This record gives sequence, structure tokens and C-alpha cells, in this order.
Amino acid sequence: MNQKITEFRDGIFHLRTRRFGTVAEIMIKKLFQLDESHTLAFDKKDNLSNKRVEVKFSTVLRKNSEPITDENVMEQIFNANLDNRLVNFEELQKMPFDSNIQQIKRKEFDILYYGLFFADTILIFRMKTSHILSAPGYSDKQHRGNKGEGQFHMNKENLKLHQKYFIKQISYEELYDLLFNKISIH
Repeated sequence: MNQKITEFRDGIFHLRTRRFGTVAEIMIKKLFQLDESHTLAFDKKDNLSNKRVEVKFSTVLRKNSEPITDENVMEQIFNANLDNRLVNFEELQKMPFDSNIQQIKRKEFDILYYGLFFADTILIFRMKTSHILSAPGYSDKQHRGNKGEGQFHMNKENLKLHQKYFIKQISYEELYDLLFNKISIH
């Protein structure tokens, strides 16, 4: 990966929540010729099939389960930087990671595009709403008292169970070109 693409990738990893989600939505919109939804209930619209589309992605970072304590707080802060936590797809079997696909409101959409931003590639999956309840690790409860909103985790132990929903893998070079309208990836 050249320096410009590395900075582009790192910028994506530094975006938080809604801003990161918007990048993923634009990527899916351009990859699959989707339209804006013009509603807050779901992200995009497939006007060819008249389906409501939701987009949920997560970055893949090394899992750190060591609690932060008075004694290790400084070490934990310095170890939290991207250089120490990025996971390449090829490291998948050696490196524990935990990515969360969350705030899934099944009644609001028909198709879920979801995926993982690894350090070196992006994996894209597509699932019909009717399959979400049987998704590996799906929980229909995300927050206490919250009804109708669920989540599932993707990690090295269950990633292979999502393979039947896998549709595309793209590089950061391809994403860069796609976002700058230099290429069309279909």
C-alpha cells in the first residue's frame, strides 16, 4: 500500500460512529447502484427491487481484554494506537479480534449489507432480514429495555459461519478509486 492509500485507510479507521458509517454507506451505494432512502428509518433504497437497505460495518482491531487499572493506564493508552491494533486479513487465525455489527432494527429494512474493514482489505456481506435471527451470535437485545434492536459480533471463531453471506472483497486502492469516481467495481 502506498503512502497516500495508507493515510486514506488510517483516516477511515480514525472516523467514529456516524462518520465511519457514512463512508460505508457511500461505498455500498456506489458498489451496488443504490439510491438515497430519504428517511432516517433505513440507509439506502434499491429502486430496482424496491427493497429497503441497511448498511452496518465495523473496523477490525486487535482485541484487548486487559482491564485498564491505576497501574497500567498509561501503557494501555499508548498501546491503543492504530499501529498496535490493526489486523491484516492474513493474520486472521493468529490474532483475536471482536467486531460488533450493532443497532440492527430488523423491522426497518429488507436487506442488510454488513462487513469488516481489515487493515489490508474490506469484506462485504449481504443478508436478507429473514436470515438475521439465525445469524451467528445474533442477539435481539442490544441495550437494556431496548426492543427490536439487536447486534452480532464477528470474530475469528465465527467469521467462517458468515461465508454464505459473503459477496465481495475490495482493497483500499479500489475503495479510494471508487470514492473518487475513478473506477466502477461491480
